[in-house]
Amino acid sequence: MIRSYDDVPVRPSNMAGPAPEFPWPDGKRAAMMLSFDIDAETAMTSKDPAHAEKLVYMSYGGYEARVGLPKILELLRELNLKATFFTTGWVADAYPAMVEAVLKDGHEIGHHGYHHLLPDPGSPHIESELAKGFEALARHGVRPVGYRAPYGESCEELRTALKREGMLYSSSWRDDVRPYRQVLSDGSPGVVELPPTAGYDDWTLGLSTRFGPRPVFPKEHILSMWKDDLDETRAWGAMVGTVLHPLVSGRPMRLRLLRTFLLYTLECRDVWIATGEQIARHFETCEAAARGGAA
Repeated sequence: MIRSYDDVPVRPSNMAGPAPEFPWPDGKRAAMMLSFDIDAETAMTSKDPAHAEKLVYMSYGGYEARVGLPKILELLRELNLKATFFTTGWVADAYPAMVEAVLKDGHEIGHHGYHHLLPDPGSPHIESELAKGFEALARHGVRPVGYRAPYGESCEELRTALKREGMLYSSSWRDDVRPYRQVLSDGSPGVVELPPTAGYDDWTLGLSTRFGPRPVFPKEHILSMWKDDLDETRAWGAMVGTVLHPLVSGRPMRLRLLRTFLLYTLECRDVWIATGEQIARHFETCEAAARGGAA
């Protein structure tokens, strides 16, 4: 409850200016950051560690390693696409074969915390989640350059830590349709932000668990939404950022939906489908060129 008008500062929550309208490579009209979040059982235990004893509930997350991820990788090989997989450190430790399979196929691994703990402001685990996540991925020879916050949340302490750790980009904020450079509270530049698109989060559309019941929408409804969003994004010259999960989109009906949508995207021929690192590097190149031109 707000006790005083002084409780909430009178300023925008994001101090970055408008996202620059840099051109996409090879004359493409729009871009798609194709990305997946690998949570496995941390999606359940991060809310309550006692859930680890509820084995049927945990099996929703376990599906990811047993079936979901292999099916997603198979689909990406079929379509000759590369994606970013934001991976919790816990998954890298508990299911090392998952990380190795992603790397073998040439995909990008991003940082997604260690145990998928919510990075609320002032949380005591923000630094340890970062450090342990880096350590777990390093055991596979990976030093990620991209970060997606667990539960998609962020705070100033986290943004500052990402810059300190030399991260290239974040993909958590939902406030734009193009990449932009974050501005920290002290006015200094932060990492590149690649905003994910809320409507492409399959968790909210296609998963119903015993302790998280929600409607499961049919393919026709979701495909209609995704196509309309993509078509308008193409008209804007903007970017789609997916938030897909192998424990959702790796299920039969959802995989068929994803295949159909990706084939539609490929048929458009004017969408650059790329990893987070590729898009962030392109942004940096354009940003540097714009600075040079301004000088």
